[in-house]
Amino acid sequence: MKIAMVGQFPPHFGGVGVHIHTLSKELVKQGHEVYVITYPHKEIKDIDGIHVIGTSGLNVPGIRGLLFKINAKKALKNLLEEVDIDIIHGHYLFPAGAAAVEVGKEYGIKTYVTAHGSDMFELYKSHPIVRPTLHKVLRDADVVLAVSNALRHEIIATGVEGISAKTRLSWNSVDIEKFSTNGDDSFKKENKLEGKPIVLFVGNLIKRKNVDSLLEAKKISNSDYYLVVVGDGPLYKKLTRKVEEEHIRDVIFTGSRTDVEDIIPSCDVLILPSFSESFGLVLIEALACGKPVIGSNVGGITEIITDDVGLLVDPNNIPSIADAIDRIVNNDDFRLALSLNARDRAIDFSKVNIPYDEVKP
Repeated sequence: MKIAMVGQFPPHFGGVGVHIHTLSKELVKQGHEVYVITYPHKEIKDIDGIHVIGTSGLNVPGIRGLLFKINAKKALKNLLEEVDIDIIHGHYLFPAGAAAVEVGKEYGIKTYVTAHGSDMFELYKSHPIVRPTLHKVLRDADVVLAVSNALRHEIIATGVEGISAKTRLSWNSVDIEKFSTNGDDSFKKENKLEGKPIVLFVGNLIKRKNVDSLLEAKKISNSDYYLVVVGDGPLYKKLTRKVEEEHIRDVIFTGSRTDVEDIIPSCDVLILPSFSESFGLVLIEALACGKPVIGSNVGGITEIITDDVGLLVDPNNIPSIADAIDRIVNNDDFRLALSLNARDRAIDFSKVNIPYDEVKP
């Protein structure tokens, strides 16, 4: 079959791009043809047998989404003029999902949309002006996919007619060959992070990810460790300035990295203290590397972290975050016990689910 995906894709960073890439690779492996229409980037190229189409336009905050919706629709229509597409799949309800659904309806092609989390937990809740558009996407899509049960319940709660019957769970998955216990600790050696445990955060530096609380937790912690922050975003300067001005010791900001699979093996525990999270892909990546994890007691995180692989914390309670880190960092036996179970838990998320009715397993 020929499938057209719309959404974020490498070289763009983020969980949505990883999800599309993983699904597309599996489809190509099974003999299907996949086209991905993504945001503009100067380094767009076909990878892993996937045809990648970059749109025109500018990545300008505030109008980026609207521009992408317009340009993605144009690119998708151009593709349909050349290729007999069987399925259109939009990832993230707006703008990609809106573009996919509008074109799919116009051309009579079955359309799937995947909600990835912040489209419902943030965009839908915080921006009432966008809700009618999101309702239209949910109403007009043939199938709606959610990457966690928490997100599925959120979608059904919109009350869109017929939404319950067509909304399905479609887990994120992890490549357990790419993320494995065979990794070395070269990152630790390169950055001279010897002699202390490493607590790792990986993600966008935005308010929702709650990195500020991680820094506050380090200030009151009863343990001595390096805090490594991998990622970039609008809060990068503010957070680095906070570390400098408040003299918070042993905090390392790496900026964006494309080699996370080579960084995680060097850490002792990975933490994701988000205020909201539909899933938390980096958690299963860390588990696949045999690492214990700490995550907020919210959303899809609670569907990943079990008692035998990590700890759940209140993201609004800084002492709770500090205590969880201390419990794992200061107790070698406890940390080892969690680590021994981590890989098995990751395997639960290792199978790539093909969500299309038209593609038989």
